[in-house]
Amino acid sequence: MGFSTLLMAQPKENDEKKSTHGPGHEMRMENKNGPQGLNLTDAQKEAFKQSMLALQKQLQPLRNELGEAEAHQKTLTTAEKPDMAAINKNVDKIGALKIEMAKLQVKHRMDLRAQLTDEQRLKFDMHKNKMRHGEGTGGMRHAREMQEEKPMN
Repeated sequence: MGFSTLLMAQPKENDEKKSTHGPGHEMRMENKNGPQGLNLTDAQKEAFKQSMLALQKQLQPLRNELGEAEAHQKTLTTAEKPDMAAINKNVDKIGALKIEMAKLQVKHRMDLRAQLTDEQRLKFDMHKNKMRHGEGTGGMRHAREMQEEKPMN
């Protein structure tokens, strides 16, 4: 949990495609047969595309607000005399934003999953499990590689 929070707190300055959950995250998993080799129908592909667009529209203002809150946290924590009440309040705000974003992402995933056949659902779920264990496109191994590619300032 702490490691994932650390990853989520990384600056979003680089190309958004490098972000584990940035725009196009689900789309990067696509190949000629659709996301994760699910062999989607054209109707499913279009529904996935529209759903992803809607999700990104919902997430963008939250990402912006999160970035502002994280920048404010840096200001608060590096002050000559840090105000712990303000720091804690901002930590709560950051946490609430991340929770709201996670809920939107889970809802999106469940909406996509509901449109799949049983066979597609199994593949879809297996891919998510691989990602959790660092084996998939968006897993921790991928995030580590993205971190290593960052030029050091």
